[in-house]
Amino acid sequence: MKTPSSHLLCFPRAAGLCLAAALVLLAGCGRSTPGRYQGYIEGEFVYVAAPLGGTLTNLAVSRGDVVKAGQLLFALEHEAETATVREAQERQRQAQARLADAQKGRRPSEIASLEAQLQRAKANWELSQLDLRRREQLHAQNVIAPEELDAAKSRRDADQAQVNSLTADLDTARLGARTDEIAAAEADVQAADAALVRARWSVAQKRQFAPTNAVVQDTLYQPGEFVPAGNPVVSLLPPGNVRVRFFVPEPQLVTVQRGQAARVTLDGTTNVYPATVNYVSPQAEFTPPVIYSQESRAKLVFMVEATFRPADAAALRPGQPVDVRLNR
Repeated sequence: MKTPSSHLLCFPRAAGLCLAAALVLLAGCGRSTPGRYQGYIEGEFVYVAAPLGGTLTNLAVSRGDVVKAGQLLFALEHEAETATVREAQERQRQAQARLADAQKGRRPSEIASLEAQLQRAKANWELSQLDLRRREQLHAQNVIAPEELDAAKSRRDADQAQVNSLTADLDTARLGARTDEIAAAEADVQAADAALVRARWSVAQKRQFAPTNAVVQDTLYQPGEFVPAGNPVVSLLPPGNVRVRFFVPEPQLVTVQRGQAARVTLDGTTNVYPATVNYVSPQAEFTPPVIYSQESRAKLVFMVEATFRPADAAALRPGQPVDVRLNR
């Protein structure tokens, strides 16, 4: 297993393999020709990692594979995360059921019981109302004592109060829970929803996919190995991350501009790869050892980078020594 010096999730890293080109360049360096410069191919790798740790169960790519954006790269074991998703789903259903119960009020059988009690109370009130009328007539005829009339009025008022009480209870039962109870139930549902989203995210992070079209540069773990959280498993080299780096002496820097066209050639082939200057370093430096000569190693140079078309970049490899000619 190869372990890089640092681990991040899908981040570019410079891979200028200067030492690989040193022997070739040292033999060919001589007097600098204006408009022609020596350099090397540079690549910025993308290291793909999972934010959660786990055992590597599926390494879906190999070194040298060409992958498309969205293609599976690797998968880690996810049994614990899957169980968390199931638990979160059950808690979500419980919270939703409690909210529904709070919103719809009491059960139908309970409401039916209250309705029956109310009907019975109304019937009692009607009877006490009729009894009161009869006793008022008898009292007017001096047939009954005033105490009997007062008792009839008391029964009528008690029955009326019972009707009013049951009516209020029935209205409350139909309304459901109080506003603050419903709000609390709604908050429980929202919390359960968030927990489910988080659990599903954890499961999804155990599978990592190619963020762009690229070549698999290296695989850093093998199936069965435990991968700590954040450790890269696959390194990719997208075509857009391949560029040429060369150094221009200070007197010739005025001839170099961003957007300027360049032509790149490699040893052993007559192919010419067009490139475009995209960066000119603002700081001077001494000639790097890989391109020095006895006449120029004490002179200041400026690092320049140029990019390729994606189709051309696929044919180039980081560390290759090249010659660069700038178009005037």
